[in-house]
Amino acid sequence: MQKHYLAAVAAVSLVLPAAAQADHHQNTVASQADHALEHDTAAWNFLEGITTEVGPRQPGTEAEARGRAWAMDWLTERGFANVADEPFAMQTWVRGEEEARITAPFAQPMHITALGNTASTGPEGITAEVVYFPSYADLVAAPEGSLDGKIAFISHDMRPTQDGSGYGFAGPARWTGPGVAAGKGAVATVIRSIGTENHRTPHTGGTSFPEGVEPTPAGALSNPDADNLERMFTRADGQPIMMHLTLTPQFLGETTSGNVVGEIVGRDPSLPPVLVACHLDSWDLGTGAIDDAAGCGIVASAALNVAEAGQPLRTIRVLMAGAEETGLWGSEAFSAAHIDEPIAVGLESDFGADRVWRFESNFRESNPALHARLAQSVVRFGVANSAIVASGGADINISRDQGGAIIDLQQDGTRYFELHHTPDDTLDKVDPVQLRQNVAVWTQVVGILANEAADIQTGE
Repeated sequence: MQKHYLAAVAAVSLVLPAAAQADHHQNTVASQADHALEHDTAAWNFLEGITTEVGPRQPGTEAEARGRAWAMDWLTERGFANVADEPFAMQTWVRGEEEARITAPFAQPMHITALGNTASTGPEGITAEVVYFPSYADLVAAPEGSLDGKIAFISHDMRPTQDGSGYGFAGPARWTGPGVAAGKGAVATVIRSIGTENHRTPHTGGTSFPEGVEPTPAGALSNPDADNLERMFTRADGQPIMMHLTLTPQFLGETTSGNVVGEIVGRDPSLPPVLVACHLDSWDLGTGAIDDAAGCGIVASAALNVAEAGQPLRTIRVLMAGAEETGLWGSEAFSAAHIDEPIAVGLESDFGADRVWRFESNFRESNPALHARLAQSVVRFGVANSAIVASGGADINISRDQGGAIIDLQQDGTRYFELHHTPDDTLDKVDPVQLRQNVAVWTQVVGILANEAADIQTGE
């Protein structure tokens, strides 16, 4: 039905002057965005479908491959063109057994999950003294060799913020903390989960080790368990706190992942396309609803809505990147494969499904008229303009590599890190009303961009 509709629109466009075509498309895009705010079903359909029929989509695994096949079918059934799975090779890590318990002086179990790219303790586990670091900075300041034979505990807590900036403050404890500890002799590392809730649900996520430092076992304790461990240190009266840790993740070696792509083909394929992105993979603890099936549903639904408003001038290219969680493999592969194909503007949805509240671009100074028009177009949805320079989501490396135009439609992150990388990342946490607001905002912005005849790729 959509194909017939697009053909009819194309036929009508032949008899309309160019200016009239532009006005017509902008008016119908606005109407389509308003309709999406109350009635969009496509984003929920994608989100509900992939979390129900596929579930967790760990990078490089059979489950991720099933997710790609599912997404390709979904896109094809809805009339997207040039739907494809673009494969790439990656190094794959999977978790195994996970256990942590204090053996002395206050014996009790703790809830832990392994961090991505870490090593195994072996099935027998290890028992060692725990050394407490209240912050990441305290760990960095520790003398070389001071952790020989010990387990580092980094309790570097995170606070909720609307813009997610707390992640930048707390994140280094996970991103590089285990590598720093290993470099100082630690046999293992445990961190306070990088999250803002007080549930006994530890947050996973990837970490890294510097060149020349062998990966060691590392895991994240739930926030209540980290609180408890802190209390133990206050009353241990100098006694060593001993932990038995069993983490048995495995490196599977090189496996295949892939990026799923599809297009709404524009009237002028010679113009660089608008790239809308998300990532299709997820961690294995939850079903990957907010991270990032919701984002994929949002961007795909927005593309469909723009098409319903009339075939756009520019092609809209949807990128559902693979293997984001364990190292941005898909983003890097897509950029390497398509770097010589100019992108007009890139934008990504990868921060859950709560409402968009702020508009950012990297061309506010260099193309103020377009920035202002886009920002004004979404005021009615409760979205504020901003002077912050957009840097783009993790999966639009190609836009950064090309020095191109980037937009960030910032979502409310106040509760995002209660769910991020946990077993609680499930469909029931998504608010359908806020999801539709995302689709409405994306429809409006992408619709303007896809019908913009002038050069968008101005960058900073």
